[in-house]
Amino acid sequence: MSNIPATPAAQATVASPSAAPLSGSSLRKERGAIAAQACDTCRSRKQRCDEQRPKCGTCQKFKLECNYREPQPTKKDKTLVEILDRIKGLEFKIDSLAFSGAFSPPTIHHQLHHPTTLESTVSSAATAPILGPPLPTPSYNPHDASSASSSADDHYKYVSSVHQLLAWPAVHQLLVAAQAKKPTFDLSSIEEKPTSILGLHSPPSQSLHPNRMPDSTVSIHPGVASSVPMTVSSLNWDTIQNLSKAYFDSWNLLFPILDRHSFLSTTMPSVFNEGFGPGIGSTMAFLVFALGEVALAGSDGLPIHAHSGRPSGVKGGTKDQPPGLDFFNEARKRIGFNLTECSIENIQIFSLASMYYGSCFYAMDLWRMATSASLACQALITSNPEELSSPRADLVRRLFWSCLIVETSLHLEFGYPLSGLEKLEPVVGLPGFSGPFSDEDYLCNQESHFQEHFASQIVLRRLLVDFHGVLSQDPAMTPPPGAVPTAFGTSASGVNRLTMHQLALQLEQWRGMLPAQLRWQEETPGAFPNAAQSVFSTAGSSATPLSPAMPQATSVSGVGPTIQPTAAQNVTTTTPLMFTTDLDAPPSRFPFSLDIQVAFLRSRYYYTKYLIHRPFIYKAVHYPDAVTHDDAQGAAECLKATLKWPVAMSPTCTRKRLIPCLFFFNQNIFGILILLRLSTTVPLLRRIRSTLCGERFEIDASETVGLYLDWLRDLQAVDGAVRWQWEVAKALYGLDE
Repeated sequence: MSNIPATPAAQATVASPSAAPLSGSSLRKERGAIAAQACDTCRSRKQRCDEQRPKCGTCQKFKLECNYREPQPTKKDKTLVEILDRIKGLEFKIDSLAFSGAFSPPTIHHQLHHPTTLESTVSSAATAPILGPPLPTPSYNPHDASSASSSADDHYKYVSSVHQLLAWPAVHQLLVAAQAKKPTFDLSSIEEKPTSILGLHSPPSQSLHPNRMPDSTVSIHPGVASSVPMTVSSLNWDTIQNLSKAYFDSWNLLFPILDRHSFLSTTMPSVFNEGFGPGIGSTMAFLVFALGEVALAGSDGLPIHAHSGRPSGVKGGTKDQPPGLDFFNEARKRIGFNLTECSIENIQIFSLASMYYGSCFYAMDLWRMATSASLACQALITSNPEELSSPRADLVRRLFWSCLIVETSLHLEFGYPLSGLEKLEPVVGLPGFSGPFSDEDYLCNQESHFQEHFASQIVLRRLLVDFHGVLSQDPAMTPPPGAVPTAFGTSASGVNRLTMHQLALQLEQWRGMLPAQLRWQEETPGAFPNAAQSVFSTAGSSATPLSPAMPQATSVSGVGPTIQPTAAQNVTTTTPLMFTTDLDAPPSRFPFSLDIQVAFLRSRYYYTKYLIHRPFIYKAVHYPDAVTHDDAQGAAECLKATLKWPVAMSPTCTRKRLIPCLFFFNQNIFGILILLRLSTTVPLLRRIRSTLCGERFEIDASETVGLYLDWLRDLQAVDGAVRWQWEVAKALYGLDE
């Protein structure tokens, strides 16, 4: 072990990528901002401070008092805080929807029977008056045309999960017809065990078990350090550095739950020099190593299979032996010793374990670990509230919101109860990414803007929860004392057209408030951000991606330094595309998992928009005679929101192990395939597709179906839930394979 650095300071220097040569004068200028964290002594001497705590190297050398002033927020920081603060205004507008209602305009179902009049009918919507005060709406009988024309609002039905969507009468009929052609899937279990169909409950034989019990031997991924199995005690410093860097340059940018500087300068040297004991530091280190190996293998490993010459987007390991499993087993041996600690580290190990299970496509295990993380976070905040005023308060806030984002996805898609952590939102507050900021994370944020992505995810998650509460009319949402009851505020099925329209406007406001580095054009989900030139300035590229013939830069870790993107294929407009539907073209490469961050944010935006407008589809399918011009437009917006989610396009879909909450996208991609198929069989939806969805809709819909079918085909080899979905999709779309 002669190659081990002598001191933590030296180790931190070795761990820093700043030692590598960097191109671009812009980086050199911006790195000067790091001096804002310098101590007063180094600041007065106008020299670089190494930022060691509690005393920097200069103050230790000259035995001076070392004092760090509170960092002043930069213009960039103020922008981030501004983004998070604006949600308060949006929430107030959303809450006000629960106490107001409107009577919908008269229905025009007779006009929708004539395709030539639909377009003119919709264009006249802007001048249609909204009648008087809200009135109670009578019940609707589908066989009574007069009732249909006087009470359209009773026909909307909001559901959040795919297994609720499968219970729609029209969808059930579609599945029955498909089963008659290919009786390879069982529909009876949809009503009996809906979450089993979607794969949340897996038999014990499908749990993630090693072929052998873990011992002191740990295998290293080929290409990381050595292809020869190594023992824990013989892990060299370069190997654990590479694995740690791979984790922090990918997973920790998506969910920033660990402090890079603390891990590299304290945790990693400690466990390496003193041995990997049963302590929580060793547990966390092995989890980081496991996820680091997933990041490397998931990006550059061998695909687990191929279809018609196209390599799988699931890379590294096998179905039963995923990458990082030996490291993960070492963590599992130790996790029991730290099971009930009330500490930040306790929340972190549960969150890290949840991420690893997700990368291996085990949704049930992910849910168990995610719930444990939420409960541990709740225990820490309630029993040690002083943590929210400690130097690590911002880290606690980032952990809190990371837990809530995952928990919300599970709640909306599977109906699992919330842990109660969400009740602490007013106490915890929003993260500001304040405090010490390592050089490495500074560079990551300059290129990928992970702080803005995470902050925007928080705001979108809170909006989604509020939207869900309004649309589902949660019993907890009761009018304040003295409020005048309305048809909307008192009826469990009182979702109306005006409400959904207002929610859609709130969502559009969220998109409009995004920083320039994250913003994109609504109709082009695969485009580069509006400020793409700043994103790739360090690579010397402009907003237009480079030619495929240009050589790509290579990366030691596969997820670190800037890698120049290739040109997107099948470009029909002059807008440069970051994502492409051409899955056979060589995938572009972006630094610091930028494509996954962008795809994750945008896809959740389109999911939210799709969810808001889905009640219009229900009405158009089940009550076509009651559909108004606004209903038709809402159904069109829903259909357009299903198209070409960036998470399913290249390059993101070529690294499926690194996509967070993959189960969430699996279910919704399957649900969208059902709705798109339904829209080709229902006459009214066919007419809406052809007249209200735009000229390119049929082309985009065809590409979308191809993308989503390929998604299910690829994952059905490793995910039992997707295997059932793939059988259904094959029957719906008449596929022979």
